[in-house]
Formats: sequence, C-alpha cells, structure tokens
Amino acid sequence: MAQRFPTDASDSYSILGDHLHFQSGKTTQNRFLKAAMTELLSSFEPSNLKTHGLPTQRLINVYDKWGNGKFGLIITGNVQVCPNHLEGPGNAIIFKEGESTARRESYQKLSKAMKQDGALGLLQLSHGGRQTPISINKTPFSASDVKLDQQGRYGQPVALTTEQIKTEVIDRFVYAAKYAYETGFSGVQIHGAHGYLLAQFTSPTTNKRTDKYGGSVANRQRIILEIYEAIRKEIPASTGFVVGLKTNSVEFQAEGTTLEDAIEMCKVYEEYGFDFVELSGGTYEKPLFLQVRDSTKKREAFFLEFAEKIRPVFKNTIVYLTGGFRTVNAMVDAVTSGGTQGIGLARPVTAEPDLPKKILKGEVPSAINDILDKNNYLITLMASNTQIEQMGRNSLKEANNDVSYGISDFSDEATVTRFLKAIEEFMQLTTTRAKQGIVTPAVLTFEGVKA
Repeated sequence: MAQRFPTDASDSYSILGDHLHFQSGKTTQNRFLKAAMTELLSSFEPSNLKTHGLPTQRLINVYDKWGNGKFGLIITGNVQVCPNHLEGPGNAIIFKEGESTARRESYQKLSKAMKQDGALGLLQLSHGGRQTPISINKTPFSASDVKLDQQGRYGQPVALTTEQIKTEVIDRFVYAAKYAYETGFSGVQIHGAHGYLLAQFTSPTTNKRTDKYGGSVANRQRIILEIYEAIRKEIPASTGFVVGLKTNSVEFQAEGTTLEDAIEMCKVYEEYGFDFVELSGGTYEKPLFLQVRDSTKKREAFFLEFAEKIRPVFKNTIVYLTGGFRTVNAMVDAVTSGGTQGIGLARPVTAEPDLPKKILKGEVPSAINDILDKNNYLITLMASNTQIEQMGRNSLKEANNDVSYGISDFSDEATVTRFLKAIEEFMQLTTTRAKQGIVTPAVLTFEGVKA
C-alpha cells in the first residue's frame, strides 16, 4: 500500500470544494487545478508538418484519467504555437501550417476527455524560445541573443525583430487560442513563466532590448499584454472563454525577475482583466522548486511567501498557487491565509490522478509520499514523466475504471531501486543517441510492477 505524507486529519477540507468564479463567466466546481506538466506523448515528425505535434491516443488516455479526478480546472502541458520552437520532442503543437482534419479531431477528443466530470479544460500555450533543444533548432528565437548554456544542449538564440514579434509570436498565440475555442476547450493559459519565450521577455536576465519591448517592467511585459488583447479581440470575454496566465513570482537568479517586478506586472494583469493568474517561479537555469527554509517546509508551498505579497493586488483576477502542496492542512492554510484562492497540483497527481476526488470525499489527508531524493530535480521530474507515460498506456475503460492502474508507486523502496537503475541505462542510451544526432523523446518507459 502506498505511503502518504504524515499529517493530522483535517476537518476543514470542505473549503477546497468552493467554487471559483472567473470574470468571463465560467465557474469552477472546486479550488483544485491540475497544473501543466510536460507529457511528450504527441507525434514528432518535423519533416511532415501535417502530422507533426499531433496529440496521440496515449495523450488522450492520460487526460481520460485526470478527467475523472474531480478537478476544478485542468490545464494541459505546454502546447507549442510554433513547430520548430519546442520544449522537447513529443510536444503537442497548434500551428497554421500543420492544419488538418486529423489535428482538429485529436484536439476535440482531448478537450472532451478533460471535461468529463465537470472540470474546465484549458490548453496551455507556449513557445520554447531559447529553451528549444539544439537538436530541434540550432538558432531559436528569443528576446535577445543571450544563450542558455547547459552542456551544449541549447543553440545560439536570435533576437526577434519587432515585425517578427507580431508575426512569429503574437499571431501564433492568437491562432492557437482560436483553435482551442473552436475545438471545445474552456479556455487557454498563456505560459509566461519558467524561462520560456514570454519569460525571456519579462526577465532582465534574458531581455537586453532597447526598443519598446525592453528596459522597464512595462516594456518587458508588453508582449504578454499584446497577446492577451489580440486574443480578446478575436474571442471576447462575453463568449465565456477563459484566458489565464502562468507567471513567475520570483526567479532566484542574478538580474532575474524580482518580487517587486512581479507585483508591478500583476497589477497590470488585474487591470487588463485576466481571468486567473497562476503563480510559480524559477527557470531552467535555476529551477528552485526546492524547499530551503524550515518555515517553507512547514507551509509546503514553495512560493507562498511571495504569493502572500502579490495576492493583494488582485481584486477580480483569481489566483492559483502551484508547487509543493502535499497535505490537506497546508492547502487549507494557504487559502485561509489569503495567499491563494486555488490549489495547483502537479507531481502528486501523476502518482494519484484522482487525488482531488479523494480529498473532497474526506478519504485521504495527504498525497503519496515518494522516497525519491526530493532535492534532485531531474530524478523527480523523470519519475512524474514516467508515471504520465504509464497513464497513457490505456484508456480508463481499458483500465477497468481504475485511474491509477499501472502507475509506479515510488513510495516503495524496491520500485525506486529498480527505477534508479533504469534511469542510469536511459541516460546512457540518450547520450549515445545524441552523439549520433538522433532525437529521442525524454520519457523513460518503466514497468511499475516487477514481472
């Protein structure tokens, strides 16, 4: 039996079932958000744009499970808006050059799977920018030509011209948002965090521009506001289509976005009328989804101390906080303290796709407590990606309506020992293939139950 994080039972979990009301008219069935995580389960065929980045049945199977987990809001992993600026091989993509009946039908199936038990289903729209692997694009676009140098995995970025910002970024985000609207999604989340292209504009670390998109905080966030305005011009709030934003509360690096910057930017997001803002933090260079202070460990949420300072600027825009939540008591405390209105869950719900449902029924007080090294970002990330791959192997019906069917239990010592060995072999294989110029999806296939 899976082991859970130790905690006292909570009598106040019912607050997590409260509805949240968005300005555009939609209402969530509870406070839970399935936060975006990369899945890498779509097709990767850059030589054939019509089939490149198509959501596969495996991806739809994943959301068939989460779509029965009783979330208030479900957001996909980052769906790319440009076919050659990806977070990784296997990203889902929406782009005009790849339009086809098959693509449209696959997104319709995905939206339907996500909304099965009452959740709002959103696509997270993203552009890799300089964080596009060099195996996919050697000269990716960015705000400026500041290179992300991590063992030669990323190429030399090229600064977008003002015209390209319109044609290669804004127009592509708008096209993808309209596509989401037409294929049945409840809305979109614009990804402006974690060092992807839009965060490359908002962060002084990567934005060295001297034109209207650089310098001041107002200039650095201009591209996000222009994307929002362009989307709302095509899909007004009166349609009920939700438009949210994922943004960094802080970046934890020299010259990076500060808390003061985040507060200033969030004031403007409130003025513009975003339905919700999800607060997160960190970048590829400095993930820092880690707990470093005893006070943070006790409160669980990595960015709660920052969120509590940002939250007062929002009056109508709903705030979600993602990162670190493991116990019901900490979730309730974060809401009652005023730090957040919504609870974002990511890695806990790859281990247990229906965790919200169990919490709201009073069946569990906390998430499954894996025994992986929680300070090893790569291993914990690979573990979640592995669990997502396992979720995708079959539909809920094929799994006899068990959303956790076949998912590895990383609270089990023997399973973790086998997994760490599998990681070593996987890393050796990907390194060898990389030297041969072979692009390999970064998903480890692992059997959760030893044969």
